[in-house]
Amino acid sequence: MRLDAVIFGGGAAGLWLLDRLSRQGCQAVLLEAEALGSGQTIGSQGIIHGGLKYTLQGWLTKSAQHIRKMPDVWRRALLGQIAPNLTRTRLRSDCCYLWRTDSLASRAGMIGARIGLQVTPEYVEGADRPEVLATVSGTVARIAEQVIQPGSYLNDLATQYRDRILQIDAANGVAFELRSPGEVAAVRLTDPSSGRTLKLLPRQVIFTAGAGNAALRGQVGLSSAVMQRRPLQMVLCRGRLPELNGHCVDGLKTRVTITSDCDADGRTVWQIGGQLAEDGVSLTPQQLVDHAALELRAVLPMLDLSDAEWSTYRVDRAEGATDDGNRPETIQVLCAGNVTTGWPTKLALAPVLADEIAGRIQPAAGRVEFDPAAITDWPRPSVAPHPWEERSRAWWQPTQRPAKPQPNRRAA
Repeated sequence: MRLDAVIFGGGAAGLWLLDRLSRQGCQAVLLEAEALGSGQTIGSQGIIHGGLKYTLQGWLTKSAQHIRKMPDVWRRALLGQIAPNLTRTRLRSDCCYLWRTDSLASRAGMIGARIGLQVTPEYVEGADRPEVLATVSGTVARIAEQVIQPGSYLNDLATQYRDRILQIDAANGVAFELRSPGEVAAVRLTDPSSGRTLKLLPRQVIFTAGAGNAALRGQVGLSSAVMQRRPLQMVLCRGRLPELNGHCVDGLKTRVTITSDCDADGRTVWQIGGQLAEDGVSLTPQQLVDHAALELRAVLPMLDLSDAEWSTYRVDRAEGATDDGNRPETIQVLCAGNVTTGWPTKLALAPVLADEIAGRIQPAAGRVEFDPAAITDWPRPSVAPHPWEERSRAWWQPTQRPAKPQPNRRAA
């Protein structure tokens, strides 16, 4: 099967790129080894950042410059005004709240957060505040950063491009034929359940598989040392909780970031990240939950956690390596031979990564419609469940201990 491009990795970036290439007439397919979004995408909080939290120092950082247009791009896609059409993607919230502790450093950060952005804070007073933020002593602001449900986004694009998305067996069902390191002549796929084989002849091979990029690069003779991982341990809390999406600012950092969803039994579920999740890497799940309960009571004085149940999950932020090991300022794209490797850094930057990579690929001469006949019966991947939907997940109250170890999620 001759193709313009083969994409490895069906997370936020790979699916946006598949849409982009397909719309510009490329013969492209996407290959996924697990479930779509496994790892980083499904474990993300779904906030379409506009750069505000990167201006807490008081100036417009490079990170803020590169991401500040993203809320508008996503908003237009969610409304169906631009491609990809994401009108079936569920919007958790049309905005986030930003509130601060009452420290002098936090006050300075809130002032700095207005600088040079397209999404700026709108300060909220008195009765206009959400009830859970009514007694917060510091400033409360509303910011036009939308929050999507990642699983809904994945399902939206997977449904639109089902004929171009294939399930693969990474361990036993993928073989690369190389002309030289980084120069792929063919990709051979084997379906272990049926023994069926498929030979793909791509002009370009693209890796957008998150942490999986390292192993893929090794298979095509390229270095895996160009990637780094920055781990998190996120907290889940479910029960009679209010809906809340936003960040508590303490000094130059986000003390906690909270996003809300609803589980199958109608309970509100909070995903809690921010500095809490970074500090939690060195803690046991029980220690982190105890710490999280104290933090939430400190930043949300009215919050009732009496019936709350808790869990945690680990996820690696996989991205291009930096000299100091810190978060890259924006997307990273590496090219060698006919292989391109990309990391979006943030979910919100998936459109930027797609534009950068797609701009380097043109369809072969003599455009023809994509013909899926050769792959019609090939297995298709499912969409990964959200962390709180995992059947193996253990939940407990702070006085209890988790019944079993929590799953260690692979970033993809």
